[in-house]
Amino acid sequence: MTKRLAEVAKKAGVSEATVSRVLNGRSGVSEATRTSVLTALDVLGYERPTKLRGERARLVGLVLPELQNPIFPALAEVVTSSLAQRGFTPALCARTIGGVPESDYVEMLLDHQVSGVIFAGGSYALADASHEHYLRLTERGLPVVLVNAGVDELGFPRVSTDDAVAVEQAYGHLRSLGHERIGMVLGPEGHIPSRRKLLAMIQAADTEAEVERSSFSMEGARVAATKLLERGVTGIICASDVLALGAIRAARRLGRAVPADVSVVGFDDSAFMTCTDPPLTTVRQPIETMGQAAVDLLVSQIDEAREFSDELLFEPELVVRGSTGPARK
Repeated sequence: MTKRLAEVAKKAGVSEATVSRVLNGRSGVSEATRTSVLTALDVLGYERPTKLRGERARLVGLVLPELQNPIFPALAEVVTSSLAQRGFTPALCARTIGGVPESDYVEMLLDHQVSGVIFAGGSYALADASHEHYLRLTERGLPVVLVNAGVDELGFPRVSTDDAVAVEQAYGHLRSLGHERIGMVLGPEGHIPSRRKLLAMIQAADTEAEVERSSFSMEGARVAATKLLERGVTGIICASDVLALGAIRAARRLGRAVPADVSVVGFDDSAFMTCTDPPLTTVRQPIETMGQAAVDLLVSQIDEAREFSDELLFEPELVVRGSTGPARK
């Protein structure tokens, strides 16, 4: 029982004494705090006391493309914790290859009468993908927030990392190290955040950029980076940390050292990038701030019936580690 109180208290952001008062139906607890405690109880999988079982917290869907990339579990942790503290029960929907598609998750969430949905890395970021399931949410008038850039026509509010600033930081860093042939490994042609990064690169370099496209996989990035390296590129900017690790693998298979021969910059600063060989220089997304902002936007729509269609841009931070170094003379 003591362990359960401690876990619920930590999840709800209150004291164990407050959790005890809520579970025992005592007075002296605000409605907001009471709701947060009950939601935390649900999220952790504990049964509510019998007299409280009829009160279920409001449900919010969090739809992610995968959980293998560490950046998405990091976002999920921020969003689910923030939702619980605001009195909502998060429903995590993670897509997998060959698994449940995003459109089916939307139908499931609608069947469960969710109060709203937060999407990250969904097909809204692909210009050539089907967006019909998002239109279903619009027809229902359901509050929605998208994390990172998506197609403009959907009209949902977005919480995004400033891709232009990210590329400026990465490109400026490589140029300061003496690299003149700088290439990019980006996502598919229709991937909106990759398009933004490419535009920023062209503006920063004032010339056509050396670019190869890839799926967001390490093997796909290895193939793409190999083509860049064979064309004489000595610095590579990647659209994710996973792509950057694939680029490092490509360099090594060609017998080139990182960073002595090739410098590589990632994007995300996902978990364990300090533990790679070499530790990865990357552009950090402010995931905690963005996750909390996404929840704030969604709750404002749900509780205050406020309408948003703007995009909030958050500035990233270049984190210099061991995968970049001076260009070889």
